[in-house]
Amino acid sequence: MRSADAFIARAIGPILAICGGVGLVAAFILAVEKLRIVEDPSYIPTCSINPILSCGSVMTTDQAEAFGFTNPFLGIAGFAIVGALGMALIGGARLARWNWLALQAGLTFAVVFVHWLIFQSVYEIEALCPYCVVVWVVTIIAFVYCTLQNLAQRNLAVPDQVRGATDFAVQYHGVILTAWFGVLIVLIGEAFWDYWRTLP
Repeated sequence: MRSADAFIARAIGPILAICGGVGLVAAFILAVEKLRIVEDPSYIPTCSINPILSCGSVMTTDQAEAFGFTNPFLGIAGFAIVGALGMALIGGARLARWNWLALQAGLTFAVVFVHWLIFQSVYEIEALCPYCVVVWVVTIIAFVYCTLQNLAQRNLAVPDQVRGATDFAVQYHGVILTAWFGVLIVLIGEAFWDYWRTLP
């Protein structure tokens, strides 16, 4: 086993456990804050800091209930599963291929949904929810490392023609994450530049 493959095999359990735990806490706080707004429309969420970093501006939009109920409920369920699988791996469990593929499917849905939310938040709502940003970060990290684990273990069928690219991705996983977050930071920074430059 190559060093990169071995690293991912060792790290995937802790990564999923941490991402699942952090995401679960963030989603739970978001759900509680949303319920408080429903009970009292004048309530100001704890994460409403300024006009840009404002959970309240995000939570009261249609996008915050994309499937007819508050989005954090999805996060609570999803992150609980991710965290539980991570803890099982730490404990020495060996997941069947179908478990890995099911996790891949769930995280792929999550990362696509998260990027839709990022677009909506940055370009339509024009506000950022700090707890949502935490959810975005851990979702991307969990997706990347689950995908790399499935590629390294050959759980995902990849044509031979692109196997070199997938091997590169496994080898340079840190570069992928750095570039991914770098692009998001640049887009967010550019979108809110007029506000950022007014800060002392």
